[in-house]
Amino acid sequence: MKLLLIEDEPKTVQSLKQGLEENGYEVDIAYDGLIGRQLSRNNTYQLIISDIIIPGLNGIELCREIRSRGNETPILMLTALGTTDDKVTGLDAGADDYLVKPFEFKELLARVRALTKRGSAVAHTAQVLKFADLEVSLDAKTVYRSGNKINLTAREFNLLVYLIRNQGRVISKVEIAEQVWDIDFDTGTNVIEVYVNYLRKKIDKDYPVKLIHTQFGMGYVLKVE
Repeated sequence: MKLLLIEDEPKTVQSLKQGLEENGYEVDIAYDGLIGRQLSRNNTYQLIISDIIIPGLNGIELCREIRSRGNETPILMLTALGTTDDKVTGLDAGADDYLVKPFEFKELLARVRALTKRGSAVAHTAQVLKFADLEVSLDAKTVYRSGNKINLTAREFNLLVYLIRNQGRVISKVEIAEQVWDIDFDTGTNVIEVYVNYLRKKIDKDYPVKLIHTQFGMGYVLKVE
């Protein structure tokens, strides 16, 4: 069972990582919110544990960003801020649970066990992404729009999934190259435009409401206009 721990205090990281691994969990580490965001995009975790006060992107902002992508992985917030308002802010951002420092490891472990159990149940039901009249099955690798099946190549499918998970946000060509296909973006090629156009023809051409939009000079965005 794979967990992501986002924490900038080395001693805390070492202690929690050791304790979790001794209890059978595999743990990836991020020391700031930006790395945590990247890891959460590129990997599948059963649970994300994040401090709130971390460099780069704080835990609240990170939680909101993760949820905006349609990622339902359980999130456990760690913080020294223990007021009711602080807890409400974290939960409103999409966190599933909240643990105030200092805490005993056995309490953390109990929360981890409860959340990973809950997350396993969610994982079996959250394999379909929906946007407007689009429905994408991550398991069957199928795409339907208004009930009509659309056949996509693997590259087109991955691009559509990324657009849906980042709906409403302008995505640059560089980000598509790096995050969708894990390649370095070559400014001398129009491969990104080509694939966006392939996808647009299949997703938008035969429908009055267009979903894939170009923000000139910036990138692409999935939205309803």
